[in-house]
Amino acid sequence: MDKKIIIRVPATSTGIGAGINSIGIAFGLYYTVIVEEEMDHWQVNHALGDDVPRDENNIIVQTILKVDPTIKPHQLTVMSDVPIGRGLGSSTTAIVAGIKIANALGNLDMSLDDEINAGSKIEGHADGVASALLGNITVSYFNGKMATTVKTDIPEVINALVYLVKDDGTHDKAIYKDEVSSVDAVKASSATNVLVASLMNNEWTKATEMMENDAIYTDNIYDIVPELEVIRNQAHQLGIYGTFLNQSQRSVITFGTSSQLNELRNALSDSNLTGIMRLIKVDHTGATVRGE
Repeated sequence: MDKKIIIRVPATSTGIGAGINSIGIAFGLYYTVIVEEEMDHWQVNHALGDDVPRDENNIIVQTILKVDPTIKPHQLTVMSDVPIGRGLGSSTTAIVAGIKIANALGNLDMSLDDEINAGSKIEGHADGVASALLGNITVSYFNGKMATTVKTDIPEVINALVYLVKDDGTHDKAIYKDEVSSVDAVKASSATNVLVASLMNNEWTKATEMMENDAIYTDNIYDIVPELEVIRNQAHQLGIYGTFLNQSQRSVITFGTSSQLNELRNALSDSNLTGIMRLIKVDHTGATVRGE
């Protein structure tokens, strides 16, 4: 390899509205991997904590070798502002980085569809992988073998207020109903259909209303994640819609303009919320590769 390869992958969130394992979005927090010299063994340099392997057991390396087992070991340096275990796709970013690295080092000439398929097979669903690779909001279907994805643009003025739920061990309960009645199934399906149609037709107001459809959540969802009710109610008082619970239940996310979200953040300052709030942009580009 004559020069370094730099991979940058955006954070993602999934489970928008009733779009479980199908609708994802990319955010402007990034996981960056620098591919350096070839070595006798894999070495992954990072400051992500001792729980993250620094050798061939790292998820990046495991992904590279799943895509192409013949790729020789290299030194990799990782820099990331994607929080680990907070519902923003930290593992997805590593998987996508691994696919991009395998494609570059192995000269595989993979298309974006090929990369989405590869990542979907590893993750078991396509939503996060598709959004990380393509940016913006994606809607995906995965049958276990092949993924089909459609990307749509979010208005440039729209950002997100992300509330990172404090990890106190109480947010691991099931948030979806074990059994969904036919009435709730129709509500969820209809809301998701309108959500997707609104996104595709750039009718953002309708889309944000549909994001708040809770037909498949358990009836006690606000008891499990009380922050969702607090943030949603405060947002509604300000005329802001589009607050949803991330599929991992680690983040509560609200869409809006910068001025709206700053107003919401200020209003929530007296709500005794114990987690962290971050105002972040939507990523419109997806994963990038430099230096090939």
